[in-house]
Amino acid sequence: MKHSSYSDHQIMDILNQATAGVAIPDLCREHGMSRATFYKWRAKYGGMDASMISRMKELEDENQRLKKMYAEAQLKAEIIQEALRKKF
Repeated sequence: MKHSSYSDHQIMDILNQATAGVAIPDLCREHGMSRATFYKWRAKYGGMDASMISRMKELEDENQRLKKMYAEAQLKAEIIQEALRKKF
């Protein structure tokens, strides 16, 4: 998964500038990002502060790790089941 080139603090500053009344096209041009990126951030991080964004990213990373562990465990279980079927 691609990581953002913007820090949590930068994202919050950009979103705060937009709520302060700066035009979104001007804001996107100034920071060198697309409007789609801005709207994605606003949908995802709207109403959060920097600490909440950091915590959410930690939880997303942990969730990804747990999904990988689960997939590996399921694969091992399937291999064991297949081996048991072949023996009997």
